[in-house]
Amino acid sequence: MRVKDIDIERREITIRCGKGGKDRRTPLAESSVEDAKRVLRASYKTWKEDRRQRIRVTGVDGALARKIPNADQDWSWFYLFPATRTFVDSAGVRRRHHLHETQVQRAVRQAATDAKLTKRVTCHSFRHSFATHLLENGADIRTIQELPGHSDVRTMVYTHVLDRGGLGVKSPADRL
Repeated sequence: MRVKDIDIERREITIRCGKGGKDRRTPLAESSVEDAKRVLRASYKTWKEDRRQRIRVTGVDGALARKIPNADQDWSWFYLFPATRTFVDSAGVRRRHHLHETQVQRAVRQAATDAKLTKRVTCHSFRHSFATHLLENGADIRTIQELPGHSDVRTMVYTHVLDRGGLGVKSPADRL
């Protein structure tokens, strides 16, 4: 995730090349805003030091580099979660990549262990949890398909957790 992919003001996160190679947007929880700002400040500090040392970011391909020549030095293209180490690429340029996904996976696994959870928890569990909670809060099935990026109504698999029957909705008569 790059700095430009988090919009604090709009409370929105853009996920690039997510499941199925799709880009999508998702809401940024109000409760996460201060943490997001803290992470942005830490990332900015790393970026400023990298600029001083002429360290560039990775992942800026040829077409983008032609369109935005200094994208690999620009704050908006810097990683929200930068790697701690740098490396020298084949052209002799020192670069910094993003935090490796296995570090996030390990942190999630450790958090589940620390919380003494008995069920298997992975990063992918968050997709299912997100969709389930949307459904529990009354979001329509189309929204639930759109946000996690499901291409069809397989999102109906989430309705089983609601104990409201196969349709996953309450009868309108319950509001009378």
